[in-house]
Amino acid sequence: MTDRVKNLLLIVLSITALALGGSAIAGAASGGGGSNGSNSNSSARPTAPAGLPPQRPDETLLTGDTAAKVREAALAKVSGGTIDRVETDADGHAAYEAHMTRSDGSRVTVYVNKAFEVVGVQSGP
Repeated sequence: MTDRVKNLLLIVLSITALALGGSAIAGAASGGGGSNGSNSNSSARPTAPAGLPPQRPDETLLTGDTAAKVREAALAKVSGGTIDRVETDADGHAAYEAHMTRSDGSRVTVYVNKAFEVVGVQSGP
């Protein structure tokens, strides 16, 4: 190979490497492609488990002590169930709601008031 062809090949490979690296950095900065379980970006909506509707934009995911207390109340009411999501309730049933899957695979929503008492249970997602 001539020096001119080698230099041209080196330039093309360098540009390609820079483009791929820049793309990877941009994707990481925007949160794309990651599978991080914690989501601190409140505008992003998590992907719902199969059979569960996505989170509504007028409801907010719960965190911290509030989330822990709502989870505890819901799990005490639906023995053997698993929590899919805990969030505020925009429909006015209660202050909070826990979307759950019962041990038989059926979906249920547990409504919890501000005193962390279960005030209702509704079948379905």
